[in-house]
Amino acid sequence: MRLLNALLLVLALALPALGPAPALAGALEDAKSAGLVGERPDGYVGLVSDNPPADVIDLVNQINAKRMAAYTDIATKNGTSVAAVGAVTAEKLYGEAAPGTYLMVDGRWVQK
Repeated sequence: MRLLNALLLVLALALPALGPAPALAGALEDAKSAGLVGERPDGYVGLVSDNPPADVIDLVNQINAKRMAAYTDIATKNGTSVAAVGAVTAEKLYGEAAPGTYLMVDGRWVQK
C-alpha cells in the first residue's frame, strides 16, 4: 500500500510531464473524441477503430513511446516496475477521462 501511495504521489507530480507535446495532445484528444482511440488499463492508448487512418496509428505509436519512456523513468527512480507505473497512471487517466471517452474494461472498449 505504501508503494501505491508513493507511486500516486509521484504520478500526481509527474502527470503534466507525462502528457504529450501540445500538438500531440490536441491530436490525441481529437482522436479520442472521434472514437478512434481510447485508454487502456496498462496506461497506454489503444486503437478503438478496426480500420483507423494511418495518421492515427502513428499518433498512438508516438504517444505510447512517450508514455513508455516516462513510465520507465518513474519506475527506475522509484524501484518499481514499468507495468506498475502504467497501471497506476491508467487508474488516474480513467478517473479523469471525459464522458464519451473509450476505456478498455475487461478486454472490451466501453464509453465512459
